[in-house]
Amino acid sequence: MSPELITSLIVLLGAAFVTLNSAAVLVFAERKIAAFIQNRYGPNRVGPFGLLQPIADVVKLILKEDVTPIHGNKALHTIAPIIPVVTALAAIAVIPFGDGLYIADINVGVLYLLAVTSVGVYGVTLAGWASNSKYSLLGGLRAAAQMLSYELPMGIAIASCILYAASLSMVDIVNSQEVWWNIFRNPIGFVIFTIAAFAEANRAPFDLVEAEQELVGGFHTEYSGMKFGMFFLAEYMHVMIGSMLIVTFFLGGYHLPFAGYWLPEMSPLWKGILDVHVFLGKTFLMAFVFIWVRWTIPRFKYNQLMYFCWARLLPLGIINFVAIAIIIMVYNTYFS
Repeated sequence: MSPELITSLIVLLGAAFVTLNSAAVLVFAERKIAAFIQNRYGPNRVGPFGLLQPIADVVKLILKEDVTPIHGNKALHTIAPIIPVVTALAAIAVIPFGDGLYIADINVGVLYLLAVTSVGVYGVTLAGWASNSKYSLLGGLRAAAQMLSYELPMGIAIASCILYAASLSMVDIVNSQEVWWNIFRNPIGFVIFTIAAFAEANRAPFDLVEAEQELVGGFHTEYSGMKFGMFFLAEYMHVMIGSMLIVTFFLGGYHLPFAGYWLPEMSPLWKGILDVHVFLGKTFLMAFVFIWVRWTIPRFKYNQLMYFCWARLLPLGIINFVAIAIIIMVYNTYFS
């Protein structure tokens, strides 16, 4: 086996392990952070400091009865929870975790990423339709409209980053930020992408697809046991993937601030260890922002959610993209 293949396999196993176990870590962190914000204790009974609470939750889900609606589509009802998990795992294939630490570097990595992440909406939509419930169907339709709508400003925000890298490769986009991160060169794109990432992950204040007060749980109303657990896992996996993408496109990836100016030469081993720790540190910082926003900002109404996307984010993203393109063209023409 070639060294490149061995490296790709190690990165694949490590990234899959971190992503799959992120749900347990983020659930515990969310409960503790929410408790702090609301001035209460949070989990503190199961294990020291409540650390074993996520394990107890998993055991509970495994032991719960798996109920399938009698008049629903049993095959699609079973397949639907798997789709969001698979798409989240597939997205990590093109994310660089360090210098040379990636599963695959393809020259259309951004297109692959957009294609894979857009498939996740099918799982939520099929879950609503296959459940044969008006509440679930309404939640699934809301999900389809919301996720497809917010993919447009997200794609335009990514396109503004592509202008700086002049490449569709995720590795090239990260390397273009060795000195100047895109959050400094493209702050509007950062804000647009972050908001769209919240909507794509169905996180508050964009969690209309599972608005309990209106939809009795939304698209997963008719799910129980580990099928519900898969949707629960997928939500937190998408929080993790969304945080990784924000870091990759706007926060320099695995690069330290202005690394091109001051970071000395290091051996490949120590450089790889540093890169992974920097990348994960930034990722968990963004995951904290996801949790922080959920317990701070109230839920939008559905008309506000759609209006905000089509009448605010999308025009702003187009203007930002055109402005960056003009600036780069003028700079390359007169100053380079």
